Amino acid sequence: MRVLIIGAGAREHALVWRLSQSPMVTALMAAPGNPGIARMVPTFAIAVEDIAGLVDLARSQKIDFVIVGPEAPLTLGLVDALAAQGIPALGPSRLAAQLEGSKAFTKALCAEFNIPTAAYATFDDAAAAKGYIRAQGAPIVIKADGLAAGKGVVVAENLGQALDAVDQLLTPELGGRIVIEECLIGEEVSFFALCDGRTAIPVGAAQDHKRAFDGDLGPNTGGMGAYSPAPCFDAKAQDQVMAEIIQPTLAAMAKRGYLFSGILFAGLMMTRTGPKLIEYNVRLGDPETQVLMMRLANDPLPAFWAAAKGDLAGHHLTMSDQSALVVVMAAKDYPGTPKTGTRIGLPDPGRGADSVIFHAGTGLDAGGNLIAKGGRVLSICARGPRLADACRIAYDLTGQIDWPDGFYRRDIGHKALKPE
Repeated sequence: MRVLIIGAGAREHALVWRLSQSPMVTALMAAPGNPGIARMVPTFAIAVEDIAGLVDLARSQKIDFVIVGPEAPLTLGLVDALAAQGIPALGPSRLAAQLEGSKAFTKALCAEFNIPTAAYATFDDAAAAKGYIRAQGAPIVIKADGLAAGKGVVVAENLGQALDAVDQLLTPELGGRIVIEECLIGEEVSFFALCDGRTAIPVGAAQDHKRAFDGDLGPNTGGMGAYSPAPCFDAKAQDQVMAEIIQPTLAAMAKRGYLFSGILFAGLMMTRTGPKLIEYNVRLGDPETQVLMMRLANDPLPAFWAAAKGDLAGHHLTMSDQSALVVVMAAKDYPGTPKTGTRIGLPDPGRGADSVIFHAGTGLDAGGNLIAKGGRVLSICARGPRLADACRIAYDLTGQIDWPDGFYRRDIGHKALKPE
């Protein structure tokens, strides 16, 4: 099968790395890709928002199957456009992608179908939103309704932060609405399910580190590191989430006429009263994908294909008993305006299968040198028999990277490592 991966980040690099091992693949390519991906497969410089260009590429390259990484092309209807040309894709339709494209849509769905989530209210008027916040008090969570590249959420610890967040997030560019939620208490888990519209199977779970700096301090980011498995999320919790959150969501979407096919990413809070949904994404996460691809024990392509074709029953994805951990290196000043154009020196590859450096915001200068082009730039991923082993390998490799203008957290996995 000829497979095209859409996207340019470390998530897509990890997918290319894993699917390049599949015996089902006869040709693998990516658009637009990045320098790390380009070392493995052909890449095509087509933006992920260029729906017509991506469809033309799939047709010209005689692609059998498209796997969509980021959220933007999904909410813009790439899967619908490919389907119109008879090209199967892993990902939801534009209407089904509202689960990520509009937080207000998802919260209303949860309320209607009794899916456990935080108490909330939706506003398009700043004065009304601020009045609600004053009445509720802090801590409180303010979210932009629309897509914000992982940075549309403010967990306000005091009233001042909450009121400022209203002005920051209630903008036309972010959907013109905000959702204000109670601040759930517990451990946060990223859980992924593969869906074909009516059937879902577990992919796996990971714990992400959203804050920019050690000790879970600083602003929220797209994710500074992750590890899997998550000690607080066992088989019993997975069964509960599948029964109380994932399957009811698929049924609700089907009832509304929006069959959901693809990857459903449930951001969960493990509260004292059980798992609650924080929000949905409609694709694999970053940096969670990196650790999940490292742990996958069986070829995911047959299940991915079955999900896209609406025939997932009987398929499964198996995670190995190993642990995996990823450290994200970001450019200075991220998540603000990152310092770009700085040169990066990578160690020689070839450590073996226990570690991989996945590229994200990288590029090449005129001399062919590797440079930083974005905020999150590299994902240094490792696996081992225990989480402590994966952590040691990942940080050892991270320390070999010559990039004075980059930074990273030095405490990824700290919660799970405490008992060891």
